[in-house]
Amino acid sequence: MSVEAGVVAALGLGGNVGDVAAAFAAALERLDGAPEVGVAAISSLYRTPPWGKLDQPDFLNAATLVETTLPARALLELCLAVERGLGRERIERWGPRLIDIDILTYGGATIDEPDLVIPHPRLTERAFALAPLAEIAPNLKVGGRTVVDWLARVDRAGIAIDAAASAALRAGIAARSGP
Repeated sequence: MSVEAGVVAALGLGGNVGDVAAAFAAALERLDGAPEVGVAAISSLYRTPPWGKLDQPDFLNAATLVETTLPARALLELCLAVERGLGRERIERWGPRLIDIDILTYGGATIDEPDLVIPHPRLTERAFALAPLAEIAPNLKVGGRTVVDWLARVDRAGIAIDAAASAALRAGIAARSGP
């Protein structure tokens, strides 16, 4: 989908419960189906160790670039609505979940409001967010450095593309978009 005069935002997707690839495909379809949002790029899915709360299964993480005419706050509300629509319940911080959608960047904006901080406050510390983002936007600048430069500065142990999950995501997207 093409959105006229939009801002390019980077979103991070994560999950580690249930069929995460199918949840990502459904989330991307819902985002792309909003008249003010168009999905422009989707990374591979990366299998990553848990962060913050370590006693849970590995996560799958991805990044997507969207073009949107929504203000950042409205984009956040859309992302939260998509999560809820897919069954996300916020029970435990950094705990297991089917899907999480974070706004990583919103154009070149810096926003510091209650419940909305852009760029994402820990983006430059998290390889699980940087690796997929570097795949689709390696030269995107965050805090004066490129995503690739930030990625080179963090521990990437245990983070790798999951080819099977990536194929499942692409198949799920193709099945949802039809012939």
